[in-house]
Amino acid sequence: MEESKVDKRIIFVFIFLVTLFAVVTIKAFLIQVVNSGKLSAIAENQIFRVKEVYPYRKNIYDRNGEPLAINIKTYSLFTMPQTDGMTSVSYRKLSEIVPELSYSKIQRVVKGRSRYTWLARKIRLTDDQAKKIKELKGIYAEEVPKRIYPNNELLAQTLGFVGVDNKGLAGVEYQFDKELRGEPKIIKYLQDAKGRAVSFESEKAEGDPKDIYLSIDKGLQAVAEKYLKEAVLEHNALGGGIGVMDSTNGEVLAIANYPTFNPNEVTKETIGNRKLSFISSPIEPGSVFKVLTVAAALEHKVATPETTYYCEKGRLVVDDHVIKEAETHEVFEWLTVKEILKYSSNIGSTKIAFDLTFPRLKESLEKFRVGKKTKIEIPGESRGIFVDKENVPALTLSNISFGQGVATTGIQLLAAYAAIANGGTYYQPTIIKQLAPPTGERVVSEKNARALTDMMRDVVIDGTGKSAKIAYFDIAGKTGTAQRPDSLGGYSGYVPSFIGYPINIDNRFVVYVYIDKPQGQAYYGNIVAGPVFKHVAQHLLYKDEHLRQVKVVEDKDKSDVIQERKAASVREAVLGVVPNFVGLDKMSAESLAKQSEISVLHKGMGVVVEQGVPEGQKYLAGHIIVLRYRPPIYE
Repeated sequence: MEESKVDKRIIFVFIFLVTLFAVVTIKAFLIQVVNSGKLSAIAENQIFRVKEVYPYRKNIYDRNGEPLAINIKTYSLFTMPQTDGMTSVSYRKLSEIVPELSYSKIQRVVKGRSRYTWLARKIRLTDDQAKKIKELKGIYAEEVPKRIYPNNELLAQTLGFVGVDNKGLAGVEYQFDKELRGEPKIIKYLQDAKGRAVSFESEKAEGDPKDIYLSIDKGLQAVAEKYLKEAVLEHNALGGGIGVMDSTNGEVLAIANYPTFNPNEVTKETIGNRKLSFISSPIEPGSVFKVLTVAAALEHKVATPETTYYCEKGRLVVDDHVIKEAETHEVFEWLTVKEILKYSSNIGSTKIAFDLTFPRLKESLEKFRVGKKTKIEIPGESRGIFVDKENVPALTLSNISFGQGVATTGIQLLAAYAAIANGGTYYQPTIIKQLAPPTGERVVSEKNARALTDMMRDVVIDGTGKSAKIAYFDIAGKTGTAQRPDSLGGYSGYVPSFIGYPINIDNRFVVYVYIDKPQGQAYYGNIVAGPVFKHVAQHLLYKDEHLRQVKVVEDKDKSDVIQERKAASVREAVLGVVPNFVGLDKMSAESLAKQSEISVLHKGMGVVVEQGVPEGQKYLAGHIIVLRYRPPIYE
């Protein structure tokens, strides 16, 4: 009997516990599954504001530590309109503390609002103003850093800009957004059962944001933008672009397009001006592309600098289309490869390409990253336009050889020429200051790079690039005057350009300038773009004291570079003194003779191998100096 009662008690307790457990389980199921959405909404309603703040966004500097993008302390103010009856006094006091926020303006902002409402975003306040505002009931002040660009338009298209939430939206700000802003700080504002804001919680941000040091030289950037703008305005052009690169490591020292914009006032600016076209908008390069065609010919041993081509007296029929020289009055006959670059012959370039064939030309051009992105650390880069075929018709090959039917970005050409300038090694372009020497890829032999540099030097000395000459320095360069494609599939206007670099310095830099559709009769690269190159290059040469270095070397007479300068100097025209004609072609010899006011008689073909009167002797008026020519001998 006793045992029966005990068993019943145990059973009763067991049933009670099971029932209780079942009730708890059902309740938990209802809360976590059935009613989870409703309950989550209730919880969310108690948190009327959750915000991710990146208060520690770091700065952007140039290579010398000059600030390009920095932060200032600002405040964003907001309120809870449903407590308007309690905070109307606060609104009036706020308008007294911050005069630009009038009471009537605040009333218009909060009218009809039922949740939190911004009263002002990122405004500057004194410490005293901020302290007084924090004492007002129903008014909340968030300390928010505001991004500013102290140099305004300078480097704007490269830097980009940030949004209201301080997240990068364009340029370097976007590319390195994660590194610059670090991890967010989470802020939660809570409200009680009556909808009143009572407190907030803040979760400490983790992560370590970093300053970014660009390869840009702020002073050089200012100079480059100044002269680019002047050229665009002077020639009433649509725009223009410029880039400067250290050829020894691929660092971009300056890069810009004009027109540009002010990142401090993004909403007031034209959207198109925000784009860095130098990397994102490919153009037909024109004659500056001929150097790459010649580079391919040298690399594949199809030609040497002294190989001669008959240039058809200015007219060459290819696939029923007449190829002409850029200057239609030119009637070149026999030109060496060096002269083809010197006088920028379209027909000469065409014939070189025909000997080369498209597969071999394409192989070399792809090494120079034509048709490929350079992978510079700026968003929006274009790969350009290049034929993706194994072979092309003769007319297409002809056009490509002198820079038509192919489109390149400014950064592609700048990097390609930098490879030639440094002796044949291609370095990936970078906007970031390098902490260690980069690894490059050889794309041209050192011998051929020297040959190309020597040929481009002649372009500046006595060819199409004379406007780029700089006293005390040897300049290698190439002009371009490309036809500009229009929206109808034809051509309208021109894009003149110049690209080059000084030779007799240790650390060579390359400058590329183009002007988009100048108006008027002046539209040649030598006239429009050449002077911009000269101004920018002079600034770098004199700023970095290269001029003093050259003078010191000349005094000590220790450098092979100076010996090269002496060899060049004997070609300079001095009235009444016989110059050195040996090695010159007929056109160059005739030009030098005219400058020296000397009469000459040409005998033979090729280059001068002998002159009737030795160099350096005084010229006798009325005397005729015989120049004997012989075809050059190739390896």
